Amino acid sequence: MEDRPNRESSAVRAEGLLLVDKPAGVTSHDMVLAARRAYGERSIGHLGTLDPFATGLLLMLIGRATRLATFIETEPKVYKARIRFGTETDTDDATGVVMRSAPFPDLRAVDEAILSLTGELMQVPPAYSAKSVDGTRAYDAARSGHPIELPAVPVTVHEWIVQGRDDDSIDATITCGGGTYVRALARDLGRMTGSAAHLEALRRIRCGEFDVSDAASLEDLRNAPPPLRKLTIVAGNV
Repeated sequence: MEDRPNRESSAVRAEGLLLVDKPAGVTSHDMVLAARRAYGERSIGHLGTLDPFATGLLLMLIGRATRLATFIETEPKVYKARIRFGTETDTDDATGVVMRSAPFPDLRAVDEAILSLTGELMQVPPAYSAKSVDGTRAYDAARSGHPIELPAVPVTVHEWIVQGRDDDSIDATITCGGGTYVRALARDLGRMTGSAAHLEALRRIRCGEFDVSDAASLEDLRNAPPPLRKLTIVAGNV
């Protein structure tokens, strides 16, 4: 029998790292769907979900690069946050229903609470979160009217930098480790100052060495998908 050359498909699978700047009003999964359409690749995973109301940096691994997820350093994460005082919501952000109102806090109390919310902390996740207890997602239980009592978990908050403030809000850049809920920081800041608070706006600007200034927009994905970043693993680091 005559040997025949092994003809492989001429199609080249997309693989590598993609940085995208998620807009408000879409989910992280919506961004994955957009990337699938843009690159013609179904195997796509993202590193670190952003809530629909939040914006900013989302890291995606595409194709065979998904195997390298555990080797991609995405800590710490840096966020720009606006925290609104006076009301606490059931979601701990501006999308929720107001559950409690309180007077605005004293500025000194805010500064003292920020110090207390820096470092190694035990944080109770928001009732509307993806945390699971006995197989039930917290947000599913909350939506059914039977919220789960979530245990506190250890998180790390490296730094708060307050850029602006007035009587009813502060704007801050918060650097924290993975698993930290900035919504919960806003909630706890309100409670610790004898007031109430929720997260009004959130933008993730950095994950590890990756910056949102280098990210593609949703329009880029739809109209002119950028080249993917190639990833290599050094043998000595595995």
